[in-house]
Amino acid sequence: MSLDEIKSRIAIAEAQAGRAAGSVELIAVSKVQPNARVEGVLAQGHRVFGENRVQEAAGKWPEFRERYQGVDLHLLGPLQTNKARQAMELCDTIHSLDRPKLATVLARLAQELGRCPDLFVQVNTGEEPQKAGVLPREADAFVSECRGLDLPIKGLMCIPPAEEEAALHFALLAKIAERNGLSGLSMGMSSDFEKAISFGATHVRVGSAIFGARTYDE
Repeated sequence: MSLDEIKSRIAIAEAQAGRAAGSVELIAVSKVQPNARVEGVLAQGHRVFGENRVQEAAGKWPEFRERYQGVDLHLLGPLQTNKARQAMELCDTIHSLDRPKLATVLARLAQELGRCPDLFVQVNTGEEPQKAGVLPREADAFVSECRGLDLPIKGLMCIPPAEEEAALHFALLAKIAERNGLSGLSMGMSSDFEKAISFGATHVRVGSAIFGARTYDE
């Protein structure tokens, strides 16, 4: 599937949901993709990309940014506190704020750096023990805590359990966001982004449908 096809499907989903055209940001998830594939998407004019690991992002994006203006880089994967400074210097948005210790570190670094990326709180909507994210019942308190630290919380992010109906998780995330006055909803991937848009997604994370199957070296 091509980038243009994905963008067309997003536009149709926006219209069907009664959403304004262009209200959904497409994040091209470039993790573990060969640089040639990433550059092919950059050459088509797309500028919004997502990476899961700070180290991988640092290895490819500074060079791409020298050659392509306007790159908007999103960190999607779990963030270790010892990588927080590098992430803040490299990324425009971080989607995986998921615990008080990380919030405190980001707030301190924001003071030092004089800037902070936009932040999304990751909510573990499926309450899966192996997955990062605050539990739904703790989300309100955590958002309040982050705001108390003057962190720029723009929205919420979730990754629904693979074996469950994604719509239930999208609806839950939207409900939590609404009661906290948050407009950003980072949800929906290659297999379910249209459904996510119908529930109010503002950012969809699409990788394999744009780039093709990933090749893992590990």
